[in-house]
Amino acid sequence: MRIGVQLPEVERIVPWPEYVAMARAAEEAGFASVWVGDHLLYADPPRGPWECWTTMAALAASTERVTIGPLVACLAFHPPAVLAKMAATMAELSDGRFVLGVGAGWNEVEFRAFGLPYDRRVERFADAFDTVHRLLRTGDDTIQPPPRPVPLMLGSNGPRMLRIALPRVDIWNTWYSSYGNTAEGFERLHTSLGITDVERSACALVVYDGIEERRVDAPPITSSVRTRVDELGDAGADEVIVVVSPCTERSIRRLGEDLFG
Repeated sequence: MRIGVQLPEVERIVPWPEYVAMARAAEEAGFASVWVGDHLLYADPPRGPWECWTTMAALAASTERVTIGPLVACLAFHPPAVLAKMAATMAELSDGRFVLGVGAGWNEVEFRAFGLPYDRRVERFADAFDTVHRLLRTGDDTIQPPPRPVPLMLGSNGPRMLRIALPRVDIWNTWYSSYGNTAEGFERLHTSLGITDVERSACALVVYDGIEERRVDAPPITSSVRTRVDELGDAGADEVIVVVSPCTERSIRRLGEDLFG
């Protein structure tokens, strides 16, 4: 089972030196991957995170081993052929250490603020996903597919989204609030959705010292972290992506000790 960690998203303003220090700490601690949220704006708290793709490219140049990916890239934020070219470039910059997580987006505030259409999101996702998948797998005159296929990960539990993308992705991912942050909940969810022919990825919330930087909408893991993560593996997770609070270099190193020490 692979274990990754998400870097800060909207919890607070994080300067670049701190981002790269956290990514390198995760690599040194033994994590398999680091993940970056893809959001343009949040209203609560009112904050605009750093742009996801630029951040991932810089992280690829600043690390050597960890896989890097968006958790997850909203296909509505870029023309699909442009996004496919961005993904192919990330695969090259990272020497193949890139997973493209995709979704339809959900935060209406950022869509409206940046003049992006919010209606028909699933239909728009279907059209965009067809283009992204085709270009990354076969290429055309505008893009050469990477030498090694870019793994595709779907971040959704919606039946229509699953019908559209699940047959063509390598990994399915779900957020901790969708399954209650428990092994039993995760097993119930992936069983009910029929997630059988792809790898299963579960985000898991860990809170240290009672510091809740983000909204806690499921009971957090506060102790016996390795045991709880292993339970997710026993429940069918091929990968666990830890969302840790507070999300700092110190907490990532502490998390590494609890998981790998």
